[in-house]
Amino acid sequence: MKNHLKRINAPKNWPMARKNRVFTTKPNPGMHSIEYGFSLLTGMRDLLNLGKTKKEIRDIINHQDVLVDGKKRKDHRFNFGFMDVLSLPKIKKSYRVAFSKEGKLAIIEIQEKEASLKLVRIRNKTRRGKQTQLNVGDGRNILVDKDTYKVNDSLLIELPTQTIKEHYPLQKGSAILLTGGRHSGAIGTIESIEDSKLVFKTEKDLIETHAKHAFVVGKGKPAITIQ
Repeated sequence: MKNHLKRINAPKNWPMARKNRVFTTKPNPGMHSIEYGFSLLTGMRDLLNLGKTKKEIRDIINHQDVLVDGKKRKDHRFNFGFMDVLSLPKIKKSYRVAFSKEGKLAIIEIQEKEASLKLVRIRNKTRRGKQTQLNVGDGRNILVDKDTYKVNDSLLIELPTQTIKEHYPLQKGSAILLTGGRHSGAIGTIESIEDSKLVFKTEKDLIETHAKHAFVVGKGKPAITIQ
């Protein structure tokens, strides 16, 4: 059962029924940890209800175009996670993995014009000759000529070219989505940052959290649909 995971032991932020089946498909190792990603089969069957059985979903994957971030995928165990974009050209639908207001992973439908856009966070960066290589959260490496970017800033990129459309620094006034902590799933605007302590404002509250939980999603408001 190494390719399977007991549903009762699945991460608590996976929004799935725990008792109607014993097992779910474990994702392949990838750039998303198990808390932030699941298998393509799990996403398509259990979250999007595109089929009732593993066989039905595998038939879709094998006989139709199933694109993740603009690339065709054939493996039902492909690691599919936070901010990835799933496109199904045959039914003209596109979806993004995000967080619900309840702090659980969610797959939301997005408009076609957003299917080629993705937000990524800069994990670290290195020098490559005269250029800087930005290493981002989904495993991409993006080369830039001018080093105006900082670790934990976010980039809005165009798929599949990886062209940087916008740069969103982690700073006062930026819109963020919390991806961890007690308030996971909350969206708000940064009021202040001091070392690792971040204070942000939602529609109702002023909340203090650790800066590591903040994923910048825009300037003042989210740049793309995330809930």
